[in-house]
Amino acid sequence: MFLVHIALGGCIRPPPVEYGLTEDTGGHIAYVMGAALAQARRPDVDRVEIVTRAFDDQGLGSCYAQSCQPIASGLMIRRLRTQNLSYLNKADIVAELPQLEAAFLDLLAKQSRKPDFIHAHFADAAVLARAAEKHFDIPWLFSSHSLATCIAEKHDCPDHAGRQARERTAMAQAPAIIASSRDEAERQLPSCDSQVEGRIYRISPGVITQTASTKAAHDLINPLLSDSQKPIILGIARPVKKKNLVALVEAYGRDKTLRDAANLIILAGLRTGLNEQGSEAASVMSEIRAAVERHHLHGHIALPVNHNQRDTASLYALAAQGGAFANPAIHEPFGLTLIEAAQAGVPIVATRNGGPVDIVREIGAGILVDPLDLTDIADGLLRALSDAERLKAFHARPRALRLYNWDSWASNVQQVFATLRRYSPRASVARRLLVCDLDGTLTGDRGGAERFAKWAARRPETEKFAVATGRSVVEARRVIADWRLPVPDVLITSVGTEIWRWVGPGRLTRCEDYASLIDSDWQREAVRDLAALCNMTPQPVFDQRR
Repeated sequence: MFLVHIALGGCIRPPPVEYGLTEDTGGHIAYVMGAALAQARRPDVDRVEIVTRAFDDQGLGSCYAQSCQPIASGLMIRRLRTQNLSYLNKADIVAELPQLEAAFLDLLAKQSRKPDFIHAHFADAAVLARAAEKHFDIPWLFSSHSLATCIAEKHDCPDHAGRQARERTAMAQAPAIIASSRDEAERQLPSCDSQVEGRIYRISPGVITQTASTKAAHDLINPLLSDSQKPIILGIARPVKKKNLVALVEAYGRDKTLRDAANLIILAGLRTGLNEQGSEAASVMSEIRAAVERHHLHGHIALPVNHNQRDTASLYALAAQGGAFANPAIHEPFGLTLIEAAQAGVPIVATRNGGPVDIVREIGAGILVDPLDLTDIADGLLRALSDAERLKAFHARPRALRLYNWDSWASNVQQVFATLRRYSPRASVARRLLVCDLDGTLTGDRGGAERFAKWAARRPETEKFAVATGRSVVEARRVIADWRLPVPDVLITSVGTEIWRWVGPGRLTRCEDYASLIDSDWQREAVRDLAALCNMTPQPVFDQRR
């Protein structure tokens, strides 16, 4: 199988990737690199390519102008060249999309073997993937990573309306969408397109972990600290407003108990050799420095200007020795750094908005805070430094390692490919219908699930199989895939309030006739008010339906 990832923004190079080198060189590049490496390791995949944009900027490095760069066996980077060879941020790449699309189609036309599937990362890459589908009939997948509708301030996202329109187009036309968290799959994406859930697959990503000693961390930060023996609170994020690093410094600076208990270490990108004048990164760093001065934090805080992946791994190891990890983003679509910290055994404190809710629930450890409440952030960090949270983090580490790994991600995405390629609805009239609950009925015994799948494969066309579950359609599909269960002819989900039918390979659509029927005379607000009077607690927001 030949697979292609398209990721146009940021600085993509063979490892070690210089994360934080620019504002767009962040988590999505770690995602693409981890995914591609895992797919290249699979025996059923013989070729993987990452397609990105070529640029020539001496301040960033000469490698980004190379047309091709090998990464590993069966894996390489290909760079599309246009007349503009300047580095461009995510917003400015939009003007280059027609030229990038033409360059990508030209690349495909010259290849004797076409990709079996394309995975587009962000809506700009989806423009190229749709063109490849139109001209060469290549199926594609889409990952949004972060949506314009979820950016806290519209002025932080140039061309906000245009980006929203491109995202909606990508979601409407993608045969399948890969999401990382329930919040992304069941709140963020459906808020843009109410029918999109039928094409979403929630597949947890992994992280590229490194084991390390604490020596590199001490060498990096000790010269900047008055008392280097104290535990550390570690924050790692690009210096952009939505990552809320200024609030982290403010919360730390205002709480003397917290300052006395731990040092604060923030890796806010790589800030050497770049002209940040007037950039968002420069503005954020200026605010951080002002907060350091205001709270007299010299000797309590370290803001290393330069660091590498070995330093990062070493800092995680140091944070595991009585410290904590903090991600107070205004909104975090997923949170790969939280997984890195959890897999290193570090207690985590994270925003309650977005993907971290899933991570904390699934690993059974971590503290969620209101990113707009400085006191809540400080209190969460103090709790994370306790022995109780350290013990939880210790027990959560093997769960984090098991639940979030790239090989599992690649295996599950391979099932999505199979669904898009082979599955078609069984169109005959049903003479018999088997309807099964999911949890504890079809799941719970691997041998039983395997025998059931064999029976389902042999059943006549007139025998239909349906799943009825309290889960959402996205979560039902995830469990079905995890247990390698047969694909149902119909899914009845969300405690019987939604019926999903197949309309094509990989595509489910909600039955609107049924939705209208059960909506008749349903007084949702009155029921909600009555439930509140009875002190009933609603399920999380992404479990809620009309």
